[in-house]
Amino acid sequence: MTAAASSDASLIASHAAGDPHAFSEIVRRHRDRLWAVALRTLRDPEEAADALQEAFISAFRNAGSFRAESQVTTWLHRIVVNACLDRVRRRQARPTVPLPETGPGEPVTPGDAMSDRETSLVVRNALAELSEEQRVPILLVDVEGYSVAETAKMLGIAEGTVKSRCARGRAKLAKVLGHLRNPIADANVPGDASEKREGRPRRQWEGT
Repeated sequence: MTAAASSDASLIASHAAGDPHAFSEIVRRHRDRLWAVALRTLRDPEEAADALQEAFISAFRNAGSFRAESQVTTWLHRIVVNACLDRVRRRQARPTVPLPETGPGEPVTPGDAMSDRETSLVVRNALAELSEEQRVPILLVDVEGYSVAETAKMLGIAEGTVKSRCARGRAKLAKVLGHLRNPIADANVPGDASEKREGRPRRQWEGT
C-alpha cells in the first residue's frame, strides 16, 4: 500500500516502526489545516510557524505514544494547540501586540492604533491569567468553534468538565474585560468573531 493510500493511523504506526517516509505524508496531509489553527490562535504568522514546527517535532518524537482510540487529526490538533499555549505563556513576560490590520485606503489614526494595542494587551493578559485547564477549553470552544462534545473528546475529559471549566474561565474574563464591548472583535488576539469554523459562528466570552 502506498503512503497516499494509507490511513493516518497506519502512517503513524509505520513511522513509529521506523518508516522514514511515513511522517512526511502526515505533514503533507495536515500541514495547511494545522497552520490555520496556529495562526488563528496566535494571530502572528512568525509565532504560528514556530509553534507549528514545534508541534510537528513533538508529534514526530512521540508518535509511539499515539493511541488509536482518538483520531490522528484530533491528536495533532491537541499538540498544536498546546504548542500555541506554550508560546502564549512565554510571551507573558514580554507581551507584544501585532499592528492593527487595515484594508487599502484605511489609515489607522494614532488614537485608533493605541486603542487596538491597549485592548489587545488587556485581553491577552486576561487570557494569560487563566489556568491552563480553563484556557485550553475556552480557546477550543470560544475561539476555534468546537462543540463541547468535540472539545471533551479532544482533551479526554467529560463534557460536564468542559462546561464547568469554560464557565469558570468566562466568569474570570468577564470581571476583567467587562468594560470592553467585544474583546475578540475589537482586538488582534486569538480568535476573530467574524470568522467561522465549518459554518458555525464563534461564541463570545459571555452569553453561553
